[in-house]
Amino acid sequence: MRQTGRQSRRPERRTPPTATELAKVHERTLADAAARELGGPAVPEEGGAPGLLQPRPEIGDSWARLRRLGLDPDTGAATALLGPGEIEQRRRTSGLDAVMPILRQTLLEPTDALPLILAIADSEGHVLWQEGERGLRRSADRIGFIPGARWIEESVGTNGIAVALRARRPMHVHSAEHYLRSHHSWTCVAAPVHDPGTGQLVGAVNLSGPAHSIRPYLLQLTATAARLAETELRAHRLEALHQLRTLAAPLLARVGGPALVVDAAGWTAAAAGLPPPNRLRVPSEGWAPAAVHWVPGLGECVLEPLADGWLVRPVRPPTEDGSGTVSAEQAEGAGLRLDLRRADRPELSVRGAAGSWSHPLSPRHAELLLLLATGREGSTAAQLAEALFGDAGRTVTVRAELSRLRRYLGGLLAHRPYRIAESVLVTVDGPDDPYDLLPASSAPAVRRLRAALAAGTVRLPGAVPVPPPRTPGEAPRSC
Repeated sequence: MRQTGRQSRRPERRTPPTATELAKVHERTLADAAARELGGPAVPEEGGAPGLLQPRPEIGDSWARLRRLGLDPDTGAATALLGPGEIEQRRRTSGLDAVMPILRQTLLEPTDALPLILAIADSEGHVLWQEGERGLRRSADRIGFIPGARWIEESVGTNGIAVALRARRPMHVHSAEHYLRSHHSWTCVAAPVHDPGTGQLVGAVNLSGPAHSIRPYLLQLTATAARLAETELRAHRLEALHQLRTLAAPLLARVGGPALVVDAAGWTAAAAGLPPPNRLRVPSEGWAPAAVHWVPGLGECVLEPLADGWLVRPVRPPTEDGSGTVSAEQAEGAGLRLDLRRADRPELSVRGAAGSWSHPLSPRHAELLLLLATGREGSTAAQLAEALFGDAGRTVTVRAELSRLRRYLGGLLAHRPYRIAESVLVTVDGPDDPYDLLPASSAPAVRRLRAALAAGTVRLPGAVPVPPPRTPGEAPRSC
């Protein structure tokens, strides 16, 4: 019987794709890419043909990036291994050696019935530890998944460690979601670990095993283990801060005038003669001892090294009227540079009458400053909420973050509407690949900006324009 009226909508798929289905998606995607390069017909990149299974957005983005890099899905790329001495050094400097006992206890002991490998990588993707079932480790050795290997997309394609470090959230890569065909029999789940003191990425926790035996709960287990690792790192930092406070107390009693002692990350251990801020903004390159620095929130300060921290003495004590922040007069002619070339370490630098200073940015502050730098006309809180979250109602969150920014930007940041002051010269340094611009950000406005940069329809503030390529036989253009 012929159906009349509106046809019923096809129900959404609720079961994850099988390894066989993923393999078909992988082969079709690579074949379509090859056909496009040769000028032949292919399934459209965005969305694909109706009814065809597509890779998840994170996986599809990774595959597209690796195709642009020209990575061979059969061979990958050669990677140098770290020596035993450098592995040991990275283990200590990452701080992850202190959390290994709790990670073994959380991840290996409850899953001893499953063939699994626990791997811990640093923030650059170097595998520092690899433990687990012996037979499975031999299989991992054959694909180069060993201590000292750098498990990044550019070398070994799409994988759990690389995707989690790039997205800054727990991720899984199942079977043929791996870009390299030699990895299709594996499944990886990974979660990033951040330093609670600085907010910086320090590494990733990863569980890998045969694709046919991985259980869905392992992603949640890995994410929980990463949070436990961060809790352990926080406890170590608080203990170190307590020791610094004990050392600083008698010293501050002898110092004439206001002063405070902070640890290497800027967290206040003790203070005398002034309200103690929770944390000072430490430049990325660190402070030089016995020199006068402009410290946001305090103004000009003399800094002296003290144990694992700093003795900070303001030249002029900050007052309640806002001294120590950049005034409107000091903002006149200042330069603000937003460095987004490194996905793992966005950085803000300011030079002007208030002095020169720089420090790393949180992901949210990097997003906000990027939007303000590329929209100098200004935005309301609702417009920024729409740009960040796709929800104009989330103004409370936006105003709270902008208030935190104003604590050290002062007169550099105007409001009603929110904008960078007109007199400030703004420069944004972006990555070579526009799609590497804040890659962990899912903000709608940032995603649109990436696409516009890739299409060449916009440029970042301060970027040098790239001349169009010459046609064959065209005379060179004069400058």
